[in-house]
Amino acid sequence: MNQQAALAFRCMDLTSLGNQDTPEMIEALCAKARYHEHQVAAICVFPEHVTTAKRALNAQVGPTVPVATVTNFPQGSTDVVRAVEETQRALAAGADEIDVVLPYHALLAGDKKVCEQLVGSVKDACGDTALLKVIIESGELQTAAQIRLASQLSIANGADFIKTSTGKVPINATLMAAKEMLHVIATDNPACGFKAAGRIRTLADAVEYFALAESILGSEYLCPKFFRLGASSLLTDLIEHS
Repeated sequence: MNQQAALAFRCMDLTSLGNQDTPEMIEALCAKARYHEHQVAAICVFPEHVTTAKRALNAQVGPTVPVATVTNFPQGSTDVVRAVEETQRALAAGADEIDVVLPYHALLAGDKKVCEQLVGSVKDACGDTALLKVIIESGELQTAAQIRLASQLSIANGADFIKTSTGKVPINATLMAAKEMLHVIATDNPACGFKAAGRIRTLADAVEYFALAESILGSEYLCPKFFRLGASSLLTDLIEHS
């Protein structure tokens, strides 16, 4: 792989969140988690496939690739108790990272409190052992001000990463949303990570996000600790650049 393709591969959360996913499909996904000396940042699957992914990665790649899963997904419910229980079950199954959906409909209706409660409560469930990524569903928030507010609330209540999208709505990651989110990170907590998810299909797409993040947070930000790409179709294009 060339240098940019290798970076994109290492920053990728290789993802399958299809309603028809089977254990065999998840095992096949996990087999793609390493390419020569490179490995992806994480494998992201539905909670019911966490144990399959953990087992497959241990057998095929090794235990160094984390397994991420989604909770409160994709609707972004206001049911804090349910979101916490889903998170606890996912952690008990072995999930290393939790991607939880912010109650963005509530935020649009002016209810900041439930957003704060849900993120804070899920962060408490994750403790110090699991990484928390908060999906703000930027394409549904409509304005830069709402994207900034969702990012601020998420970071203030414990998000380790803020993530653009579920991939289940018409508008997912955009450079406009990423710019707003990255500026909030720079101001509020430069140690918070950023994840662009949805409609990132080519190396050229990834490079645009790299350039934006570097311009705001510096070259040291471009690593899996801080920067992720939520993608599945991107993998084919990266391998073509090997």
